[in-house]
Amino acid sequence: MRRVLAGVLACAFAISANASLAQDKPPLKLGGILDMSSLYADITGSGSETAAKMAVEDFGGTVLGRKVEIVVGDHLNKADLAANIARDMIDNQGVEMIFDVAASATALAAGEIAKARGKIIIFNGPGSIRLSNEACGPYTVHYVFDTFAQANVTGLAAVKSGLDTWFFLTADYAFGQDLEKDTSNVVVKSGGKVLGSVRHPINTSDFSSFLLQAQASKAKVIGLANAGGDTINAIKQGAEFGITKGGQKISPLLAFVTDIDSVGLETAQGLLLAEAFYWDLNDDSRAFSKRFMERVKRVPTSAQAGVYSSVTHYLKAVKAAGTTDAAAVMKVMKETPINDMFAKNGKIREDGRMVHDMYLFEVKKPSESKGRWDDYKLLATVPGDQAFQPLEASRCPLVKK
Repeated sequence: MRRVLAGVLACAFAISANASLAQDKPPLKLGGILDMSSLYADITGSGSETAAKMAVEDFGGTVLGRKVEIVVGDHLNKADLAANIARDMIDNQGVEMIFDVAASATALAAGEIAKARGKIIIFNGPGSIRLSNEACGPYTVHYVFDTFAQANVTGLAAVKSGLDTWFFLTADYAFGQDLEKDTSNVVVKSGGKVLGSVRHPINTSDFSSFLLQAQASKAKVIGLANAGGDTINAIKQGAEFGITKGGQKISPLLAFVTDIDSVGLETAQGLLLAEAFYWDLNDDSRAFSKRFMERVKRVPTSAQAGVYSSVTHYLKAVKAAGTTDAAAVMKVMKETPINDMFAKNGKIREDGRMVHDMYLFEVKKPSESKGRWDDYKLLATVPGDQAFQPLEASRCPLVKK
């Protein structure tokens, strides 16, 4: 009995000592630059903040005797604001790592600040292929998806099934332009044709003129090179125009489970889409998603699941490296495979691309769904080395040729 009591007391003293140590040292701050209020708020937003906090809690709340804190800023989808938040987080708040930075223009801006200051930045919500190519840095990680993989997985499957003529509705900024370019390349290489495209401003509410041009093209597929609210509006208005009833297919080149939920299965059924994660994929994804849903009241998107995975991977690397020094931590992050609810045998390459399996899904018919969020049928699992741009094709200056 005395031994047991002594053991309990020793454990209590150790916990107390660790807590006291964590109070004595400054906290380790991780900064989320998020879209909390605009068209990507459902994809990342407060859900990404929650995922990061869950990762910290599951890790134990401290590392190297320091309490881990999550701080966030809302970039309002403005690149200059994202850069200012990144600058303030690093220079004034003492943030050691930045995560998410939803949207590509904001990510490119924040990435330059992190690069100049030698800090790790992990992109979960943005998609532009430039982030692991021209805009790559020694401490930059592109974690969840990119325009190349989205185009490769969706475009290839569509052309193979006979959907070989395309017209694009493209959001007029870095992400949309890259997504159109990458998908066009896949379509043409696979023997298809691109019949045209039209650019629309980000946050467009009325797609009628763009959809009329797409309809008039007689293309078999109208590729939506946009995301978030723009994708939702285009799909809904396309249904109102009777585009799918007229025989044309709408293909969202980047869609999340929250988008499909907003559109509804009646309208979205039959859509082909590529995703990096789905809540109902396996036991691990379901277990994480159940805990996430208890807090957020909806399932996690792939970007939010990627935040949890990447924050955990970072904290493990800090612990293993015994320091928060960016070079030492990044070395461990690149050397350590990622095996969790998000990825199996994931690996961060020298260009910063985290390579992992991607999935091709078809949206279920209402009659096939067992309830809300039961939206996808898995058609194919595409291995990471086939889904993402090959390293030899990388335009990242860090890649040894």
